[in-house]
Amino acid sequence: MPYKLNIYSESDIAPFFSLREGEQKIGQSLFFINTQVDFNQALNDAAQFGIKYVLVGIPEDIGPRANCGNGGSELGWQAFLSRFLNMQANRFFASEQILLLGEIDVASIQAQSTNLDARSTQDLSKLRQLCGEVDDAVEPVLTAIFNAGLEPIVIGGGHNNSYPLLQALASSTHSQVNAVNLDPHADFRSLEGRHSGNGFRYAYENGYLSNYHVIGLHELKNNEAIFNALEKAHFTFDSYQAIKVRQSLTLQDSCSRFKSKAIKQGLPLGIEVDVDSISHMPVSAFTNCGFSVSEAEQFVYNMATLPLSRYLHLCEAAPQTHPVSLNQGMNEAGQILSALVYAYLMGKQAG
Repeated sequence: MPYKLNIYSESDIAPFFSLREGEQKIGQSLFFINTQVDFNQALNDAAQFGIKYVLVGIPEDIGPRANCGNGGSELGWQAFLSRFLNMQANRFFASEQILLLGEIDVASIQAQSTNLDARSTQDLSKLRQLCGEVDDAVEPVLTAIFNAGLEPIVIGGGHNNSYPLLQALASSTHSQVNAVNLDPHADFRSLEGRHSGNGFRYAYENGYLSNYHVIGLHELKNNEAIFNALEKAHFTFDSYQAIKVRQSLTLQDSCSRFKSKAIKQGLPLGIEVDVDSISHMPVSAFTNCGFSVSEAEQFVYNMATLPLSRYLHLCEAAPQTHPVSLNQGMNEAGQILSALVYAYLMGKQAG
């Protein structure tokens, strides 16, 4: 099967480096896939070689725009690479377990969306059609990664990509799957055409999603129909207001309750982070009322300790929305995304 994928080599990431004598950077210690053999075989070979985690980017902003939101999330992956590859490869980083695969090739789909305006009914319909095409590009690549027994760390793009991720995990494991999402939005809008606001709804309605829990959901940023749909599906949430304002529970409490339920179910788990949940993060839907970076790191670490967890998805970073400059947005988004990836790897080692 043909895969829409730009596979990276050492030369592709060389421009990101800022080298210093006597130091080894993470980008110098990562592994790359063998392009001389079949893609599926290369992934299996990597797993046999000791690789556990696969870094893959999705440079698109079609999903958020199809949800009548702001663009810019196509740069999240580049922001991550610019910071992560220049971090130190030392005793704390298990570089021998990590493969830098590359990025899903959605350039032609993204190009078709460039001049579309979601305020136009016709353009909005086209954006949602294109978002479905992004699904079709993402799902086969992720299914192949899961089939090889590897864990993808997926960065960039909108939260629309939760759907093909959950679809791929369910397809690979031949079972329903669970998801936990740090997010002010449930992304459980109606089936009105694909966009970043209904990935989990599509996953549920198509039989992929068994249990879904949202941590940090904002009580006034979700319509009543969403709450009704979550309730009907027997899905749960702990709101931002309950954790940070009323303080009726802690972030640790929320994580622990979900973990207990997930362990009992024993299903594969996807860890989702919409970085809209982080205060002052340059994102498609900016917030002052969110979690700190360290709290988001703690969430990721906590969930990654579960042996059932099978992937990390970091989405919605939009560096160009930073109020100072694009360069500052790339810097801040890259640092935070890198910190969350490291939290995932630490959790895996601790688990």
